[in-house]
Amino acid sequence: MSYAFDMEQIQEIEDILTKELVDSGVHSVLLIDMAGNIVATLDNGKCKHDVYSLAALAAGNFGAVSSMAKIVGEDEFSLLFHKGESENIHFSKVNAEFLLITLFGSDVTLGFLRLKVAEAIKQLLDVMGDNE
Repeated sequence: MSYAFDMEQIQEIEDILTKELVDSGVHSVLLIDMAGNIVATLDNGKCKHDVYSLAALAAGNFGAVSSMAKIVGEDEFSLLFHKGESENIHFSKVNAEFLLITLFGSDVTLGFLRLKVAEAIKQLLDVMGDNE
C-alpha cells in the first residue's frame, strides 16, 4: 500500500501524537517511513535534536534489527527500546511502511509509554485507513 497524506490527515496525525504522547510527558515523537523520511515530528518545545539524522539512523537501525530477527528465526521485532542515563528511545512499527520513534525521560515509565504508543498506533491506523 502506498500512502499520500492530505493536510487534514497530517493534522489528525499531529493531534494524535500530541494528545497521546507529548501531552503524556514524552519529550519528542517522530512518525517516519521505513526509508527515514519524516511524516510528522512534535516535541515539548525543549528538544534540540537533529530530527533528520535521528530519523535516518532510526530507519537504518530498525532495518538492521529486522534482519537480525530473521537470522534468529523471528519474522520481526516490532519494537525496540534503548535506555540512556537521561534520555530513552522507543521504536514501534506502525505498519509495514511506518515507524513511530518516541524520546522520553525517566519521568515516564516504559509500561505507561507502551500503553500510550499502542493507543496512538491504533488511532494512526484509523487515519491511514489501514486497520490491520
